Amino acid sequence: MTDATDHLVLFMPSGKRGRFATDTPVLEAARQLGVHVESVCGGRGICGRCQVEVQEGVFAKHGITSSNEHISAFGGNETRYAEKRDLKAGRRLSCSAKILGDLVIDIPQDAVVNAQVVRKDSDGRVIERNPAIQMCYVEVEEPDMHKPLGDLDRLLQAVEADWGFKNVTVDAYLYGQVQQILRKGNWKVTAAIHEPLHGGPATLVALYPGLKNEAYGIACDIGSTTIAMHLSSLLSGRTLASSGASNPQIRFGEDLMSRVSYVMMNPDGREGMTKAVREALNELIDKVCAQGEVDRADILDAVFVGNPIMHHLFLGIDPTELGGAPFALAVSGAVNVKSSEIGLPLNPGARVYMLPCIAGHVGADAAAATLTEGPHRQDEMMLLVDVGTNAEIVLGNSSRTVAASSPTGPAFEGAEISCGQRAAPGAIERIRINPETLEPRYRVIGIEPWSDEPGFDEAAAKVGVTGVCGSGIIEIIAEMYLAGIITEDGVINGDLAARSPRIIGNGRTFSYLLRDGEQRLMVTQNDVRAIQLAKAALYAGIKLLMDKQGIDHVDRIGLAGAFGSFIDPKYALVLGLVPDCDLERVKAVGNAAGTGARMALLNRSHRREIEATVTRIEKIETALESKFQDHFVNAMALPNKIDAFPRLAEVVKLPERSMDTAAADGVEPGAARRRGGRRNRS
Repeated sequence: MTDATDHLVLFMPSGKRGRFATDTPVLEAARQLGVHVESVCGGRGICGRCQVEVQEGVFAKHGITSSNEHISAFGGNETRYAEKRDLKAGRRLSCSAKILGDLVIDIPQDAVVNAQVVRKDSDGRVIERNPAIQMCYVEVEEPDMHKPLGDLDRLLQAVEADWGFKNVTVDAYLYGQVQQILRKGNWKVTAAIHEPLHGGPATLVALYPGLKNEAYGIACDIGSTTIAMHLSSLLSGRTLASSGASNPQIRFGEDLMSRVSYVMMNPDGREGMTKAVREALNELIDKVCAQGEVDRADILDAVFVGNPIMHHLFLGIDPTELGGAPFALAVSGAVNVKSSEIGLPLNPGARVYMLPCIAGHVGADAAAATLTEGPHRQDEMMLLVDVGTNAEIVLGNSSRTVAASSPTGPAFEGAEISCGQRAAPGAIERIRINPETLEPRYRVIGIEPWSDEPGFDEAAAKVGVTGVCGSGIIEIIAEMYLAGIITEDGVINGDLAARSPRIIGNGRTFSYLLRDGEQRLMVTQNDVRAIQLAKAALYAGIKLLMDKQGIDHVDRIGLAGAFGSFIDPKYALVLGLVPDCDLERVKAVGNAAGTGARMALLNRSHRREIEATVTRIEKIETALESKFQDHFVNAMALPNKIDAFPRLAEVVKLPERSMDTAAADGVEPGAARRRGGRRNRS
């Protein structure tokens, strides 16, 4: 029975939690859970590096009601620090603040030692330039008493004469500035014209004295876990700077449905999440502008993509309707607004464009990835998968394209895994297991050598080995299967305990000891099950789309997103995350959503293309498909209970199928792996 004086404390964004006695310092609780909070002064309240924030509200998923009343009042150390230094509103010094009740504690990114590594750089591809913003240099006739035409009207005449833009409208803020700018430029100015995508008059959105030979735009992928932003020149197309950050909405819920639940249970939940993401975006804009040495007032265009819930929250739309069938979007088409209307202070005339969403849970990010990889532009059947807390799947070719989403949950992100964590220094990201000795060797983010190479121990002493990130979790489960540690049904084989001390009994189940020491890292039976459930949900969604297309194999597979970019394709196949395919044709395609956003930023023709393409993509709702459960059950096995993986078997020695499974299939052991070919389209 839980002691009444014990309080549940959840640290975000790591997701680590534990129970602590009344008056336990927050810093001590963080240290006990392995949450990295810096404290240079040793807890004396001098350095101020251990700052945290208490999140208020009902966090139903975690069973926590968090409040500032559940933490001790300001003490002398905090008061003195706030008077002499900078203690932002709402922050506390975790060395001084003590736990009095259940809490959700957010660790600000500027206070995290092992901050998440946001790996969503621009892929550097060359994009043909045709931006929505046109910089038009003109020389305007000076005033003439015999021609009583206003200065702005003569400017618009010059724009029409020199550049062909007729009936140009003008942003209201410019009316009071035109005369001053014209005279400052000695009647020579550069007009920034925004061209509408679907006809109608162009708009004068900015005006500069003299020749202004540069303008900038930002392309941004708002992911549920991370945000990636790129600053580009609209004239040259060159990417000047890229930056990323964790999505601060994680503190409201790790997965999308928990964020919808937070909105439903807290009256100011939507406003809080909208404010959080916009503040994070503004900080990223400052970062890329500083890196690129650009004034944010020179940013004239911006393109954003995100899944439907991120899309709605960014725009300030309540996402509640997306929390249940029929998963109705408030707006599915492309959105065009002024940046000032959504809390992004750029140039006063800057425009924001959001790509259209495909369906209730297949968003603008999936549309952007589709634009990047172009399954609709090719003859081959291509599978495009963005693996995240909610996997978005697109399958098709130039004849037909279908799409769906599948609720994989946060297991691939490291949540729900006993040793899991986000991709940060100290996280194991690569692993190999010797099938004879069952001994592991691994590679850690922030440490160059592998664990069995010289220099690893010294580096590990500095960086630490703190957990396993998503790509590492995929590899360790697949390697355990290949080494015979787990069966095709996902059961850790306890018989191996006699052979290796790394197989450890836990009551009725067994675990695999990955690393011993001060921080013990183990893969438990529950961890294996969590990955099985996540991968089965993804594979079942893919199979439904294959059924709709009438195919039994795909020609190409693209793994998108930050997580997909770091999955080894071989292990994705071994695990049964995706269907069998020629290994050389399974590729990580990077942050395809971010690239699609850049394409739409730099070439308005791409906006027209994706808007037309989305209307032709057929949306499949997995929750309504009767075959989903059958596909899900079969996909719980490694790689799959009934689907063959002959192409994978050509390059990877897969364990023999068990007699029980083979008999259940009505075939000889191993025969299913020899099946292949393509059935007729129905």
